[in-house]
Amino acid sequence: MSLDTPRTETRRERLTAHEALQRLEHERASRLTQLRAIGEAGPAAEEQMMSTQKDTIRRVLTEVEAAITRVQDGSYGVCRNCSGPIPVERLEILPYTPFCVPCQRDAA
Repeated sequence: MSLDTPRTETRRERLTAHEALQRLEHERASRLTQLRAIGEAGPAAEEQMMSTQKDTIRRVLTEVEAAITRVQDGSYGVCRNCSGPIPVERLEILPYTPFCVPCQRDAA
């Protein structure tokens, strides 16, 4: 390939619904597995740490479920704050995020 050969591959701006659902299903399965593992750890585990982990996992699971709903209603990949597109790179890393990076920073 020479430098004057045009690139035929363009950068994707959005994940397909199928790709998004695959990533979200993986995230959901991971969180459910984590919750089961914590549940099986039993009472000998440090209660406070386990409670905090469970709360965090449940929060992420809720975010994953909300993202699945956004895929289904067609609003997945659109920032809930500014209505701009969420970059596909961000969705590949954090598939359940409802915000673009600037809006996430503002919310924090």
